[in-house]
Amino acid sequence: MWTLAVNADTGTGAAIMPLKRLYVTERLGTGAELQLGEDAARYLGRVLRLRAGETVHVFNGGDGEWSATIGRIAKDRVTLQVHDAIDNAAESPLRIHLVQGVSRGERMDFVVQKATELGVDRITPVLTDHGVVKLDAERAEKRRLHWQRVSESACEQCGRVNPPQVDAPLPLNDWLGTARPAGSTDLVLAPGAGRSLADAGTPAAGLCLLIGPEGGFSEREYDDAQLAGFGAVTLGPRILRTETAAVAALAIAQGLWGDL
Repeated sequence: MWTLAVNADTGTGAAIMPLKRLYVTERLGTGAELQLGEDAARYLGRVLRLRAGETVHVFNGGDGEWSATIGRIAKDRVTLQVHDAIDNAAESPLRIHLVQGVSRGERMDFVVQKATELGVDRITPVLTDHGVVKLDAERAEKRRLHWQRVSESACEQCGRVNPPQVDAPLPLNDWLGTARPAGSTDLVLAPGAGRSLADAGTPAAGLCLLIGPEGGFSEREYDDAQLAGFGAVTLGPRILRTETAAVAALAIAQGLWGDL
């Protein structure tokens, strides 16, 4: 599997230099030779017009980031020769687990993309009372794979080397019954809550944010979340769309306790 995006690194006073980063599934290390298929060859050769001898950065979510040189591009194959490991400090020190009510169409793609850019470690899509998306097991797995690819592409653009884990969608109550890391700060966004996200205090062992879909959570779901140990917090006096709430909450959390 492969995906590719181009990122511009604009250092102060420096010319804009395109940085080409590539997510792969193969193991990486000095001297490794990667064989990519027809789709990758078409994209690298015809779309980006790269040629043999040019350099890309590769990562796989487990072995860090490496420089690699294009060896040969044909219609049905491209080879990459891996060279040196590259220091990468783009991963957030704040471990965030986003539990997001599944919303329609591109809204969920947007949340996955922006959550990846904002350093989220894990994303769990949940099906809720007011959610309009209904998924059987087959469709749920297809959506999971799609969202995982969205996160991998976002990593290429933003400089991360570890795409967040994207879980298969499941009913909220089923997820609330699962075990969570001890010491995690568990918060649910609720309009009109008595305290803000900033008042929640510095997470000691990671942060879990629970955010509803369009239409929000039902009263029953808020009660179930409270019984499961989630504290209610608000983002302010205005009611935000689900995708806006996710981005705002993650940016606030990273600004307060992370690396923004």
